[in-house]
Amino acid sequence: MSTSAETTTLPTSTREIQLASRPHGRPRPENFRLAETKLPELQDGQVLVRNLYISVDPYMRGRMNDAKSYSAPFALDAALDGGAVGEVIASRSADRKVGDAVVHQLGWREYAVVDAEATTPARTDLAPAPAFLGALGMTGLTAYAGLLKVAGFKPGDAVFVSGAAGAVGSLVGQIAKAKGASRVIGSAGSPEKVARLLELGFDAAFNYHDGPVREQLREAAAGKGIDVYFDNVGGEHLEAALSELNVGGRVALCGAISQYNATVAPAAPRNLALAIGKQLTLRGFLVGGQRQHAAEFAAQMSAWLADGTVRYDETIVDGLENAPQAFIDLLDGANTGKMLVRI
Repeated sequence: MSTSAETTTLPTSTREIQLASRPHGRPRPENFRLAETKLPELQDGQVLVRNLYISVDPYMRGRMNDAKSYSAPFALDAALDGGAVGEVIASRSADRKVGDAVVHQLGWREYAVVDAEATTPARTDLAPAPAFLGALGMTGLTAYAGLLKVAGFKPGDAVFVSGAAGAVGSLVGQIAKAKGASRVIGSAGSPEKVARLLELGFDAAFNYHDGPVREQLREAAAGKGIDVYFDNVGGEHLEAALSELNVGGRVALCGAISQYNATVAPAAPRNLALAIGKQLTLRGFLVGGQRQHAAEFAAQMSAWLADGTVRYDETIVDGLENAPQAFIDLLDGANTGKMLVRI
């Protein structure tokens, strides 16, 4: 086992973001609290990590509710958690040494004591550390497995991606192009994001604020419909996609950000019966159920990033104290690509 050789004193406490109250509708800054807590003693098989970047993600909104879901609710008056990448500064594990860059799930704090087996090496020889929370991390796996394994993408398919300028959506579109899509369409929430999607190789993109999604999607599909819909938004977007999907079309249900802050049940989609006559497949998925594809994904994505086939964007906010606002801004669509907080 190794121990830190640093001459500086290791931290005994950490600043962290706690959930002070459960949001009703859109989260507010007062739902969060910046606190300082004592770090536990490092035990055999554990490492002390100095977090460099933490991830804020839409799914975290659901965990702020005290409701049964696929992931346990965040506890009140306790630190939130989520993806983080950092540097090992002390180790009592033979598998991790001081200086290693690792990914783990104790984000929303400056320092974390983590079981070494719960960390994954970040191959910073392949890409910068933050990429392992995005394109080379769970975000990338979500896009890759959701499109290719869940939606069953085939070369020649026409693909529509909602929330396409976000971390997952922007990768989905580029993967579809790399795999031989006949047409890739994306929706986003600003002219700047639409322009970025076209730069990334999307064949068409539209601003959903400019008019009914169904009409804009029909025009973008050039009268040929779509074969695959990757859903990050739900609501009106899903309803529009159901109308434009061709017979035998497939939908990967990844997220529904349009309703995460809703306080009443959504009305859409009102045309779900179309799935019968069109013989559609709608399949929800969680990235945790796709880990069997992780090695395949990592090899392929590393190659795509190396040769420029796939590019990724990051929106970086500095300071742990600004993590709550970064999360709120994420839900409001303020990010292009992956939203990260640099500690």
